[in-house]
Amino acid sequence: MRKRARQVIIMAMTGTTLVAGAATAADASVIPQAPSLAPVPPAAPAASPDTARPIPGDLAALGAAFNAALRTAYAKTKKAASMPSGVATATSFWDGQTASGRPMRYRTIASPYWPLGTRVRITYKKKSAIGVVDDFGPAEWAVAQHDIPAIVDLSERMMADLTGVASNTVHVRFKVLKWGKGGVYRRSGTGYKLAMGHR
Repeated sequence: MRKRARQVIIMAMTGTTLVAGAATAADASVIPQAPSLAPVPPAAPAASPDTARPIPGDLAALGAAFNAALRTAYAKTKKAASMPSGVATATSFWDGQTASGRPMRYRTIASPYWPLGTRVRITYKKKSAIGVVDDFGPAEWAVAQHDIPAIVDLSERMMADLTGVASNTVHVRFKVLKWGKGGVYRRSGTGYKLAMGHR
């Protein structure tokens, strides 16, 4: 009898211990844990939108073409800005023969300082014409006798078209558009700085 009672008591105590242990384990599962002191490995850097995907070939070619066009336009603008321009006196002439050997024509102009073949835009009031230096002149004395040096001679046809009078002397605006590769009559004299765009 006593032996049986002892066994019951031992079993009861063992069960209580097991239940208490299970409760302790359950409670431990919900208790917040202290943060770990182990170093956290750094995250991989996010890819930049520019480097995440390669630029398609057609877009790269388009960008290169656009940049090239900008450079070309800038170079042309810079070159145009450096070409001589200003206000000068223009006289008119008509000869049977020109220094270049070309026949006299509407577009023929003469200058003592610009090379043969130079293209020049001449503007009188609101009307313009483009001439080509095919001859030399005016003479030094003719250049110097005007309030603004007469550095350009227009064909009588061009003068008549611009002013309404074939034989005339007027103030015009000039702009050298392209240098010629021919000879030059003089490299100094009255109006040389004006013709070359030197201030």
